[in-house]
Amino acid sequence: MKRRPEAELEPLDDAIGSWPVEDDEAAGPSSPSGPDLSSLPVAGITRKRVAWVLAGVVSVWIVLVFARQVTDAGAATGRADQLRTTNGVLASHVDALQRELNLIQRQTFIEQQARAYGLGGPRERPFELAPGASPLPDNAPGSASVALGASTVHRAPLEVWLDLLFGPSR
Repeated sequence: MKRRPEAELEPLDDAIGSWPVEDDEAAGPSSPSGPDLSSLPVAGITRKRVAWVLAGVVSVWIVLVFARQVTDAGAATGRADQLRTTNGVLASHVDALQRELNLIQRQTFIEQQARAYGLGGPRERPFELAPGASPLPDNAPGSASVALGASTVHRAPLEVWLDLLFGPSR
């Protein structure tokens, strides 16, 4: 590139501003020839605007992280309540199973279950009713209605209890 005379550059200097012009020999092949743009703002972006944008991004990020933590804490509280309820139900179930275990370990229960399989004492006679057997009549032998002194009048259970507690009404 040839250097132009200074008289030709003066009108351009007034229009563009004064740019440093380097000599072709001094610049060498590795440095670009052209104006220095480091002092000019790029597309209206200043340090102050960059700081405001960065502060806004950081603020939004903090709010989102906080909202996520609040949501996670609410979910954990709900899960803890559900686990407390489940633990209560399981504790009552364990208590019921413990009572059942205590019941089935008693000798009377074992004997009753043995009778169901026909295993009783030497004086006991095992029997069973047919699946379609009709109920016994009220005056069947051995029933309470023909026992000595039994009343043949049917009364309501409440009346029987009241007579037992307070004596006969007659």
